[in-house]
Parts: sequence; structure tokens; C-alpha cells
Amino acid sequence: MTEHSSSHGDVAFSVPDLLGISPLWVATGILLLVYAVLITEKLNRAVLAMLGASLMVLFGIINQEQAIAGVDSNTLALLIGMMVIVGITSKCGLFQYVAIKAAKLVKANPTGILIMLTLITAVFSALLDNVTTVLLIAPITLLITDALGVRVFPFFLAEILASNVGGTATLIGDPPNIIIGSAAGLSFNDFVVNLAPISAICLVILTGIIYLMNRKELAAIPPEASARIMKFDETEAITNYPLMFKSLGVLALVLAGFTLGHGYGIQPGTSALAGAALLMLLAYGHQHGEKQSESVHHIFGEVEWITIFFFGGLFVIVAGVEHVGLLDYFGEKVLELTEGDMMKTAFFIFWASGILSAILDNIPFVATMIPLIESTADTFGGPEAIEPLWWSLALGACLGGNGTLLGASANLTVAAFAEKAKQPIPFLTFMKIAFPIMILTLAISNVYLWLRYFY
Repeated sequence: MTEHSSSHGDVAFSVPDLLGISPLWVATGILLLVYAVLITEKLNRAVLAMLGASLMVLFGIINQEQAIAGVDSNTLALLIGMMVIVGITSKCGLFQYVAIKAAKLVKANPTGILIMLTLITAVFSALLDNVTTVLLIAPITLLITDALGVRVFPFFLAEILASNVGGTATLIGDPPNIIIGSAAGLSFNDFVVNLAPISAICLVILTGIIYLMNRKELAAIPPEASARIMKFDETEAITNYPLMFKSLGVLALVLAGFTLGHGYGIQPGTSALAGAALLMLLAYGHQHGEKQSESVHHIFGEVEWITIFFFGGLFVIVAGVEHVGLLDYFGEKVLELTEGDMMKTAFFIFWASGILSAILDNIPFVATMIPLIESTADTFGGPEAIEPLWWSLALGACLGGNGTLLGASANLTVAAFAEKAKQPIPFLTFMKIAFPIMILTLAISNVYLWLRYFY
């Protein structure tokens, strides 16, 4: 047998040919098969990723140790920790309170409610994560639109777009950012400084477009519909004040950990898990024996394990294709195409990320792109020199997720709520509106990238 060697960090590996077939083709075939089935949505994505990861090991592309080394434990820890924190916080009714209070602040004016829900979704998506945010906001939106007697589509459309734009602003806002930040060693503050400004600009433009698109339809809603909203008592939404204060305190500590921890070598995943453990202690520590175990078991049950195992399997698949040299090959081709020019490379990655993330789920796309970008470091002068490429990838992937319903996990989450409410969101109807808006935000962000890093 011939031996093919590659490297992962400082460890050299060798991969034998399988039945005369190059490991490169086997790994590429597994990757393409996973992507193809993922797009069809015929198989649960966690099952699919786990099968793909298993094939990488069973076919000898990578061994067990290399598969484990390929899993980004910081990303998984960050996701699990934040899911636990948000799961406990949601029990006190805080998010429902905020939504109802916001609706009443604008005197239950339908257009005002639409704009407020758009802004709330964007802000929560930046501070929590966009999937969690839409899980919390969507049921409240259905309640409000039912009281108004209006279609939910304009509201859900606005919330999908706002969740991806708002999620762009921070490390924890969108799953692609979590993966990028962990792989590139970028801190919470780095994301805020580099991406929050353009996220805010895009949000203002998005809000203006949403207003112009829906003002006539919403203006026709009779005043008695708004009166029904004004009768809602937001204080009734808060079901547990002690838990609310504990949750807000822990969330503040975790955000402080994200902001300050990087300088002390504390990863965001550590801050999130520590916060989750502290909040479980504060929320359930007073309970005894079986009741405490039951509460902890219940909150762990609310963690989106499908997402966690999807990420884990995906990391192993990407480690496999990276190991056989596929991503190094594409990295070289990208540099050839862009003539080794940093600005051209950044813009190429940005637009490729934006367009492809609209077609594919942006999480697996970003996971695949990360080692490709890492392979360009030597050409451009080291890891620090390629930082603009990370921001290009993050911006393109997060904003590109708005292009279609398949573009981001938050989109599909909202679509599921619409389906349950018997107000399904047609794929083409969404795309006709969302795709041009996505292109506009990408064009604006392209100007931002040029002014910020290359002017």
C-alpha cells in the first residue's frame, strides 16, 4: 500500500489507500454525500453528521484519536452552557414580559409592534444566540398577531432577518461566529469591535425596509385589535421573580467572562459552563434529593442535543477532509484565483460565503472554510495577518443566512412554528423578499470591509 501523509497541528499522520482508491476521494465523497443529504432534509442532521464522522474513522481516513482531536470542545461547551442558562431563564417569563411591554410602549400600534419585535429579536440574538431567540420570540409573536387578527408572515420574516443580522454582532450571536471565534482565537470583544458596527447599520436599513413593506397592510388593522393588546398584563408573564434576578445576575457574570476572560486565558466555553453550573446551583440547590436530580435532568433535556451532536460529527468530517489535503488544495486554488492579494481573497471569501450560505446551512459551510482560511496564513504573513479573512467569512456566512429558509438554523426554526400555526412560509415567497435584502446587506458590508481593512 502507498502512504499519504498530511499534518494536523504539530502531529504528522499517514493514511493508507483503501482498496486502491485514494483517501482523498473517499473523504471528499463522504463530505459531498453528507452535504447532499443535508440539503434534502430527509435525514435528521445529527444522525447524518454522526454517520459521516463514523465513516471517516471506519474507512481509515483518520483514527479515533485524530477524530477526537478534531472536535472543537470550546464551541460545544459554549453552546451547551448557553442553552442551559437560557433554558432556566425562560422559566421565569422574562422574555414574554419584554415582548408584551415593548408592544404596549408603542400603544399596540401594529407597525410599531412589528418594528419593536424586529429590534428585540436583533438585540436578544446578539446577547444569547439567534436560534434560542426565535424559539422564545416566535410563540409570543403568534399570540400578538392572533390578537391583532393579522398574518404572521411579515412578523416572522422580519424576525428571521433580524435574528441573523443581530447574531452577526457578537461571538455568541450566531453558531458560525462561535466556530470561527474558537478556531481563530478571537475574543468576544474582537467580534463586538469588528462586527457590531456593520450589524447595527444593516439593522437600521433592514428595519426601514420592513417598515416600508408593511406599513399599508398594518395601518388597515382596526383600533379594537390594538385595544386587545393593551389589555395584556405584562407583569403576569413573570412567574418567578427570584429566578429572574438570579438568571439576570448569572447572565451578566457570563457576559463579563466573555469580555474579560480572553486576557486571562479563559475560553468562552468555560465561562458559559461555569455560568450554567452556578445558575443550576442557585435555581435548584435548595431542593433535596430526587427533586433536585429531576430538575437538573429536565433542564439538560432542554439542551438542543441534535445541534450538539451535529456540530460534533461535523467537526470530525471536516478534520477528515482537512487531513487528506482537500482544503489545502482549495486554499491554493483560491490564492491562485485572487493572485495572492489579501483584499481580493477577503472579498472572494465574503461573497462566496454569502451566496453559498444562502443555499447551504451556514454552519457546515463555515466549518469547512475554517481550515481553508488557516492554510493561507503562511502566504499572508502569519495568523494575525489573516484576521480580515475571518471577518469576511463571519459577515458573509451570517448575513448570507438570510437568503433562503435553508440558510440558517434560525430560519428553519421559525418556519416550523409557522407550519404548526397553519400559516406556512412558502420557500419561494420568502426567497423573493429575503434574497434581495440579503444582497443589499452584503453590498453594504462589502463597502464596510473595504473601508475598515483595506482603504
